[in-house]
Amino acid sequence: MIELGHTTKTHDESRQGEALELLPTGKSTGRKLYIESYGCQMNFSDSEIVASILVDNGFETTKDYKEADVVFINTCSIRENAEQRVRNRLKEFESAKAKNPGMIVGVLGCMAERLKAKFLEEEKLVDVVVGPDAYRDLPNLIDQVDDGAKAVNVLLSREETYADINPVRLNSNGISAFISIMRGCDNMCSFCVVPFTRGRERSRDPHSIVKEAQELFDAGYREVTLLGQNVDSYKYSPIVKEGEESLPVVNFAQLLALVAEVSPEMRVRFSTSHPKDITDEVLHMIANYENICKYIHLPVQSGNSRVLELMNRTYDREWYMERIDAIRRIIPDCAISTDIITGFCSETEEEHAETLSIMDYVKYDFAYMFAYSERPGTLAAKRYEDDVPEDVKKRRLTEVVNKQQEHSLYRLQDYVGKIHKVLIEGYSKRSDADYCGRNDQNSMVVFPVDERFKPGEYTNVLVERCTSATLIGRIVH
Repeated sequence: MIELGHTTKTHDESRQGEALELLPTGKSTGRKLYIESYGCQMNFSDSEIVASILVDNGFETTKDYKEADVVFINTCSIRENAEQRVRNRLKEFESAKAKNPGMIVGVLGCMAERLKAKFLEEEKLVDVVVGPDAYRDLPNLIDQVDDGAKAVNVLLSREETYADINPVRLNSNGISAFISIMRGCDNMCSFCVVPFTRGRERSRDPHSIVKEAQELFDAGYREVTLLGQNVDSYKYSPIVKEGEESLPVVNFAQLLALVAEVSPEMRVRFSTSHPKDITDEVLHMIANYENICKYIHLPVQSGNSRVLELMNRTYDREWYMERIDAIRRIIPDCAISTDIITGFCSETEEEHAETLSIMDYVKYDFAYMFAYSERPGTLAAKRYEDDVPEDVKKRRLTEVVNKQQEHSLYRLQDYVGKIHKVLIEGYSKRSDADYCGRNDQNSMVVFPVDERFKPGEYTNVLVERCTSATLIGRIVH
């Protein structure tokens, strides 16, 4: 996977040592927990839920796996190289476990769900395997390992949303946080394992979401990102007892408004949207609220309608372009990012050219770009031959990457000479003399420190120049 124009972690990167050193809220066991997360933002959010469950059961968290009693890797199955990185990391834990035979090593998340007991058979290092819907069972599973057994729970649920769990904010800057609003996915894209590893869609009670956002704001956070595999299909239908009046259904547009109204000083972002589901109602809601960020991640995957049909994306090229036109019309200053797959089964050169042409049409601010990687168990693996040669996939990927470099720079250059409202996230990685933060469109902005402004506050920055991935400017009043 290649990603351009974006300064956050990529889908396949790990942020090692995710856990902060937090004390248990229940009776202390004296045991330490280390969690390492790979993959999408949902995995990082899930790791916060895991930490909360175990801290409530007496664990402390640590940033050093060598001193941990329990080591978890929260895994991703979306790409083959993501799985390989997890296997390599498990081998690195082997020496630590040799020095501490009592150490428990576990695999969580999508890879655990997909491979299940195979992990225990092939990876002798692994003691516990837990799927995304079974995290409440972790204390019991750890007890089983303590008693000398291996432990597995990869059962999927149609109800679990972890709505009542207050996540431990791992490695947090105290300014930005994730809020999971739904789990699972009902879209059966032929290349994707998520419906098999995370189960069916279920939406979380909006009251619990708003409550979590309010608590974050009260704790000093100033930005939340609402997470779901397909946030636009969020739909909460209250359970009504017999004899009671029916209650209104809450859709994603309405949820956006509820969270935005927590405070005008709380920025709201969301990820990920699906082209078949994003409605004009959602777009108008974004336009109507100043604190809902003008940024939409709208994966296209391919610019060719035949390939999109093979991918089972349930929209065609014309539908996608109409949604882009709607975004440009309703939110003229909206940034748009995307996902693109090159070399999908039977893709021709002419069809690849249509992907390049739709990139020219949209001129994405940034993109996540992949060469197709067949995933076992998916519809594509069962139905289609992975017949595009690897060298062709990579050459097409290079062409996509080169075009995205042009478009990312084009978008950043358009911001030069303009004033942007920036939420200060902290000091620049390169210098303590500079702050960094993001504008409404999710572009990173770097500017000299002004002692009148602190991280977690908003400031206006005049952008004076840009690099290929960063805006550079100064605070103005």
